[in-house]
Amino acid sequence: MDQISTSKKIILGLQHVLAMFGATVLVPILTGLDPGIALLCAGLGTLVFHGTTKGIVPVFLGSSFAFITAIAINLQGLGIGAVKGGIIATGLVYVLMAGVIKYVGVESVKSFFPPVVVGPIIMVIGLRLSPTAIQMIGYDSVASTIDFKGLIVAAIVIISMIAISIFAKGFFKLVPILISVLVGYIAALFLGMVDTSAIVAAPWIGFSEIGKEHVMALPTLSWEAIIGIAPIALVVFIEHIGDITTNGAVVGKDFFANPGIHRTLLGDGLATMVAGFIGGPANTTYGENTGVLAVTKVYHPQILRIAAIIAIILSLCGKFTAIIQSIPSPVMGGISVILFGMIASVGVRTLVDAQLDFTHSRNLLIAAIIFVTGIGINNVAIVGTITISGLAIAALIGVVLNKLLPDNI
Repeated sequence: MDQISTSKKIILGLQHVLAMFGATVLVPILTGLDPGIALLCAGLGTLVFHGTTKGIVPVFLGSSFAFITAIAINLQGLGIGAVKGGIIATGLVYVLMAGVIKYVGVESVKSFFPPVVVGPIIMVIGLRLSPTAIQMIGYDSVASTIDFKGLIVAAIVIISMIAISIFAKGFFKLVPILISVLVGYIAALFLGMVDTSAIVAAPWIGFSEIGKEHVMALPTLSWEAIIGIAPIALVVFIEHIGDITTNGAVVGKDFFANPGIHRTLLGDGLATMVAGFIGGPANTTYGENTGVLAVTKVYHPQILRIAAIIAIILSLCGKFTAIIQSIPSPVMGGISVILFGMIASVGVRTLVDAQLDFTHSRNLLIAAIIFVTGIGINNVAIVGTITISGLAIAALIGVVLNKLLPDNI
């Protein structure tokens, strides 16, 4: 890591920002929050996370999709102050859960997540994201049609990334995503797919008027908003376990043991509380950036901290934010095809490394049920706006089956 120059580290950090940008700004767009503030909260939250986890876990935090419906409904009905209070309460739930995990011990937590559970869960994380990548390219599953311009651009991006990953030498081999995005952006420009009007209209420095209003608003105590938003943390906890497990599998380290899952969850909680005070959505660890780690094989957490600083700078510069937002969806769709596939492949590697014997019915049954429930179920409403994802359901079923099924079947 010390052999990489500062300029190259910055480029590697920018590559991580590109990977997380689309999803992070999409959440505020769907909920009514400000994208610039969400990007600021992602950067600040990542730095808070790294400070909480001894700076050894290479993750980036971005806007959580699990809270979209709850935030949108409460923002429209109760206002930004109540939403801020609800998101801060969500962070407190994370903090309390981290305390419980610290009390019971990491080994007790790890016993619920052996490779036969973890491997399929990691695969489900990548496979659940795959429809998103295909839709970004321009595929309409309802009409069974695809945008051929989008397909061309995505193909150019994928081919560029494959070629760079295989044939490039030196530093260029470390930044296939960044180069592929630039190539795809240029191709999209020639095809008339880039709208530059937002870039021209954007201010050089500062947030939008809505963003300024949200930053200045004070958090308010609204039990309706707290009950509608905070309990979702209990569901996202299982996804957090999966994300940290995936990240550790890619890097080749056991983050359950060091710094400990209680610290990673505490990091998420404190980052979410910071976002609540500023006016951004709840934060969570991002699989997109774990995919970048798998592609580049540069795992040093400092790169993620540089990415966080870049995100903060970009959030304060309207022009740069508009430029990145102008990247056509098929460009990021092409990147996502490989990133999401990489995550699923890490799950396969977890099973292979553990040398699990799938001639045993026990292993087959656990993996089979995790696959079908995790991929087949989207979201299930529990109470009101609170939903549980198929991934969380699959993880819960896998944990229960692993404890209940005897070892001799």
